Amino acid sequence: MKLLAFETSTEACSVALYLDGEVRERYEVAPRRHAELALPFADALLAEAGVARAQLDAIAVGRGPGAFTGVRLAIALAQGVALALGRPVVPVSTLAVLAAGAPGEGAARILAAIDARMGEVYVGAFGREGADVLVPLAPERVLPPEAFELAEDGEAWQGVGTGFAAGDGVLARRLEGRLQAVDAAALPRAADLARLAAAAFARGEAVAPERAEPAYLRDNVALTLVEQQALRAAK
Repeated sequence: MKLLAFETSTEACSVALYLDGEVRERYEVAPRRHAELALPFADALLAEAGVARAQLDAIAVGRGPGAFTGVRLAIALAQGVALALGRPVVPVSTLAVLAAGAPGEGAARILAAIDARMGEVYVGAFGREGADVLVPLAPERVLPPEAFELAEDGEAWQGVGTGFAAGDGVLARRLEGRLQAVDAAALPRAADLARLAAAAFARGEAVAPERAEPAYLRDNVALTLVEQQALRAAK
């Protein structure tokens, strides 16, 4: 199984190459440079491994949620490469990718949160079942961190992602006592995406390139200038 993975949904830009269980990755926190870096990262990984694009079985992509331009770029890159090669795409939730990076020795339940700006966070809850399998425990949402509720189930949780630092750490404080550990600096990585995507591919979850769709969660992905001004005035 040979798979190329693109993850550009946050300020981190990363590309990974999955080769029959081995994963190679290029990763850089480079806001606004994703379009410049992603394809060169991919070409470098393929060259280092001695793998031609035509040898790839599928293209994986972090489908969001995340920054609008970053999610749109990742989908466009994955679709473009997949269409050129006649290969399928494996879309994976960026929140699941983030959750997959949580320490394996930690709690089996993981709450992944990404700073969505505008006073909101993207949140997804997952249960870990095996090394590369994450089961969604609730629908992914975008909401103010102070509005998030975690079910009183007695389970221990790990928290990962920049959503825990958003708004001076409102979400982390709100869930204090429920979280075994929190990594508020964690960003999604293509290496974790590649592992999840390889498992998803084996389960038959690949789709035709044109069916790969971004997950924005927000109905309106861009605010007008008037809306932005009103939001700033309300703060």
